[in-house]
Amino acid sequence: MPKNENLFSSWRGRRGRVTSRLVHRGWRAVQRAGAVTAERPGPYRFGRIGVGTRLAFPQGTLFGEPWIELGEHCVIGEQVTLTAGMMPGVYLGPDPVLRIGNGVVLGRGSHVIASVPVEFGDDVFCGPYVYVTSDNHSYDDPEQPVGRQWPRSAPVHIGPGSWLGAGAVILPGARLGRNVVVAAGAVVRGEVPDHAVVAGAPARIIRRWAPEEGWQPPLRTPAPVPIPEDMTVEQLLALAELERDQERAGERGLEEAREGGLEREPGAGAS
Repeated sequence: MPKNENLFSSWRGRRGRVTSRLVHRGWRAVQRAGAVTAERPGPYRFGRIGVGTRLAFPQGTLFGEPWIELGEHCVIGEQVTLTAGMMPGVYLGPDPVLRIGNGVVLGRGSHVIASVPVEFGDDVFCGPYVYVTSDNHSYDDPEQPVGRQWPRSAPVHIGPGSWLGAGAVILPGARLGRNVVVAAGAVVRGEVPDHAVVAGAPARIIRRWAPEEGWQPPLRTPAPVPIPEDMTVEQLLALAELERDQERAGERGLEEAREGGLEREPGAGAS
């Protein structure tokens, strides 16, 4: 290969790396600038944004913000849609329509559609692409396109501490109790009691916890040992290093035992 072609290839490679770094650095700056918080609400006028809450950039569709209340320390991922009302610019009365509690996480690409009250309790965690809606199309007239028929609406409540897996769908009228788990891809309607795990389409209860009986059916794996609240990061790191040392010592002991057994084997049958 000619020398000048080597130089050109090297220069082109360096230019590509520099361009890539600049693009990523610029995009991170745009994301920081475009994020919505209580201090930097951008063009949006939410009924409330709590302290520490952040809507990542780029946002999804947002309208009816005066009737949307976001609690404290919420994490709203990229491309999350939050709407109150059937369409923008409609007066919805004196009360909030969409309430999101403290510490709620909405994963990337999730949609929350509310024309009547939709409420998330505190510490609800949602995976990506979760869909929660208070509205569903009706099919009263078989001659009319379904999308043109007036929807039926019903309030939705998601109890505190619940977990909604990726792609879960929560339909109008659903009421989820406290600490409910909704499996990925499940479609939920109706009432779900506290401490239940639901899965399927339509969703059904596959496991439930009761004070007298514990988990039914029983869990297949033992529960992890909780970390003491007063344990520091340094103590955790030291404990992890101690466990690694013990594992290494156990492996060395096993290897020595194997080697010792091989050394004794030739004379094992001597008399």
